[in-house]
Amino acid sequence: MIQNKKELMQKIIVIILGSILSAFGIMTAIGAGFGGATLAVLWQGVSKATGLTIGQSSFLVAVIMILVSFFLDRKQIQIGTILYQIVYSSFVDVFAKVHLVTSLMAVNFVIMLIGIFLFAVGTALYASADLGRGSYEALTFSIVTRSGKQVKTIRMILDAAVVILGVLMGGKFGLCTICTILLSGPLIQKTLQVIHSLQK
Repeated sequence: MIQNKKELMQKIIVIILGSILSAFGIMTAIGAGFGGATLAVLWQGVSKATGLTIGQSSFLVAVIMILVSFFLDRKQIQIGTILYQIVYSSFVDVFAKVHLVTSLMAVNFVIMLIGIFLFAVGTALYASADLGRGSYEALTFSIVTRSGKQVKTIRMILDAAVVILGVLMGGKFGLCTICTILLSGPLIQKTLQVIHSLQK
């Protein structure tokens, strides 16, 4: 029983660290000035429409996604889902105040790529704890379970929907949006492979 509690605490620490790193990465990428990451475009739109902070907007969007996922396939929601979102959204606001941009566009582009990389590593670290999916992933797999469609098909539809909705509400679509869509998935997968190989 003590071992189980110890293992649970270790996983919670991993989730917290992954959430903080992920939040730092995404805000670094957004702060570089090339538009918002996929979901961040929607956060920006919600923030402009409601007056909420970016972190509060991300939490609001996540709560809606978690509620939908709960009714579609509640197995997707676990303690890690809730803990991750609370920590992540809180630190999104903390890191929103940190600006690493320079006057050189090429340097800012590299900063954006580093941010996307850190976001992916943080997300993989959180996912490695295996205590539930993030809100966006939970929504994706809940719809997959109900519809029988492929994950990539549902994710592409959701990505397009959140970006379009975000832009209509005032969010910023840009190079960061495209790079996040193209790079985050492969980077998360590769990082998870490294983590799992280290755990063996």
